[in-house]
Amino acid sequence: MSVTAPQGFEAAGVAVGLKSTGKPDVAVVVNRGPLKVGAAVFTSNRAKANPILWSQEVIRDGVVEAIVLNSGGANCFTGSFGFQTTHQTAEKAGELLGISAGDILVCSTGLIGTGDEAFRAKVLAGTEQGIAELSADGGEAASLAIMTTDSRPKRSVVSGDGWSIGGMAKGAGMLAPGLATMLVVITTDAVLDSAQADAALRSATGRTFDRLDSDGCMSTNDQVTLMVSGASGVTPDPDAFAAALAEVCQDLAKQLQGDAEGASHDISIEVINAASEAEAVEVGRSVARNNLFKAAIFGNDPNWGRVLAAIGTTGAAFDPYDVDVWMNGVRVCSKGGPDAPREDVDLTPRATDLVIDLKVGAATATILTNDLTHDYVHENSAYSS
Repeated sequence: MSVTAPQGFEAAGVAVGLKSTGKPDVAVVVNRGPLKVGAAVFTSNRAKANPILWSQEVIRDGVVEAIVLNSGGANCFTGSFGFQTTHQTAEKAGELLGISAGDILVCSTGLIGTGDEAFRAKVLAGTEQGIAELSADGGEAASLAIMTTDSRPKRSVVSGDGWSIGGMAKGAGMLAPGLATMLVVITTDAVLDSAQADAALRSATGRTFDRLDSDGCMSTNDQVTLMVSGASGVTPDPDAFAAALAEVCQDLAKQLQGDAEGASHDISIEVINAASEAEAVEVGRSVARNNLFKAAIFGNDPNWGRVLAAIGTTGAAFDPYDVDVWMNGVRVCSKGGPDAPREDVDLTPRATDLVIDLKVGAATATILTNDLTHDYVHENSAYSS
């Protein structure tokens, strides 16, 4: 049930014609309380969509009662008309729910630079219809309504000691840090205040969604929201809640990676023995964004030289002639030179594990990425047609 697995939440997903396929395209999630706590993190892209601008203001007081999401249109670079559309969406939801528009988040996803009166009318109609169809079993329908190029919905539920966390996500391209082209809604019936929710969410996203780097392209609409109902009446152990939230985020991040546009390999890049966690992330990201490396993996070519060339562009501390590299369990490079024969490496499985040992410290980090395929190029060359 994803976001309606925890107590205190209702959701719906409806179709109003934003998508040409006729599939669901507006989702609503409502927190019935007793707590109405919210926290959110947003894209770090300076070019932000209208719903992001709205939601950044809404979240300031840590109170969120509902969230309305649409697919089939990003409502980005649509000027004052687009911001008015977002505002009217929140006002419509507030009117129907009997709550303040200032406590309602709005999210959009789809093609940038499009939006007209027909778009606005459909979003408002979807908001009304979604609220009319709210139910405690509506989480699955909501997860379908936020999909764009996704081939499948992403859902996750983790249970704690008398409380639970549920989540849904969309995303299949433009997956890069800060955050990715993702919309994520996470709910919990645990008892948390706004400061605790914000701290837990930022910690979890920093080590999960922010380390998903599929294609190095950052979206304008990314938002991860945590809604807290407190309906279980249980105040969780902080460490236990943080671990469960990170588990949900990591599960959703892995599902996003596995559904990346056109990908044929899911690549996990683990950097070990770095001088610091930040440097481990920098090294992992340099490889994740290296098109030559990604193309090699697509061709099942264990070209470890491209790995060393990629990490050589970073400012991380390491000796290029004292680095080891493993591909799918085979050490192909030792001390900056060849080790096992390349033909010993089997890159035909979709799961691809790369380990880079920098040998300068004790820090580690893992970056998730995908290969670069013909299908990815085709899908994104025709995205707006």
